[in-house]
Amino acid sequence: MQYVWAALGLLSVALAVVGIALPLLPTVPFLLLAAFFFARSSSRLHNWLITHRVFGPMILDWQNSGAIRPAAKKAATLSIAAVFGISIILSVPNYVLAIQAIVLGGVLTFIWTRPNG
Repeated sequence: MQYVWAALGLLSVALAVVGIALPLLPTVPFLLLAAFFFARSSSRLHNWLITHRVFGPMILDWQNSGAIRPAAKKAATLSIAAVFGISIILSVPNYVLAIQAIVLGGVLTFIWTRPNG
């Protein structure tokens, strides 16, 4: 089972790296998932991830206090606004826009109600 956890952790890191470039794919949730998987499979990989210069502080903020850094909140908000704006420009049907508005509004509410890291 340890190999399965490690493979899922590596897959999560790969998706997080892809998410850096693609605005629709979240980065931090995949890193949190990777930390979870690595904690169950490999202390070396887990330590590498939580001591990483870029990713480590975000993971530790979340693990310690459920916090999200203000810069990450702003980046998420801009990303969500861009995706919604593109949907409007592409003349997506109104019912799809309504669903997007509800879901993305919920996501933004969740993000902005977390403590600052």
